[in-house]
Amino acid sequence: MGPPSWFGRKRDDARAWAAGRLWRPRALLLLYLAYAGCRHLTDADYASIFSGITLAIHELGHVLFGPLGEWLGVAGGSITQLAAPAAVALILLKQRDYFGVAVGGAWLSMSLSNLAVYVADARAEELPLVSLGGGDVVHDWNYLLGSVHLLPHDTEIAGLVRAAAFVALALSVWLGAWLCTVMARRRPEAA
Repeated sequence: MGPPSWFGRKRDDARAWAAGRLWRPRALLLLYLAYAGCRHLTDADYASIFSGITLAIHELGHVLFGPLGEWLGVAGGSITQLAAPAAVALILLKQRDYFGVAVGGAWLSMSLSNLAVYVADARAEELPLVSLGGGDVVHDWNYLLGSVHLLPHDTEIAGLVRAAAFVALALSVWLGAWLCTVMARRRPEAA
């Protein structure tokens, strides 16, 4: 039998990391994340603590990508709102904070849920929009989908984004629950 895979090494490292850590506060946080994630998936008007953060990062993305041209400037909000929680999860993975990876994944799920609502509104343009620059407010997804002739498919695309949000939430909650279970069962190893 050969050396363990990357996944096998990370699983073993996560088990070792979890030994002796406090599971109860993490389990409470995980319950909140599962609740908020489910609410985001099922209620377009629901807002959690992550909603304001995600909106601010979305708007920052327009500023960051603006110098790269109009199309990327508009897309930059959505790109950044997804990249931020993904980057948080990757940074925490590199730092070996495995429960933090689950939190970052749950945030990514909520960001995807928020994005799905925005994409689904592309034709209707009924959502209230925010603009940092003043002047005419552009509906990002009406512009983006219209520019690539996919505007009639806004709700189908939103459905795919919502499915990705569900998968991200399910994996994040599973990871967090698994880690809490390992924490609860394992005592710290003697040094």
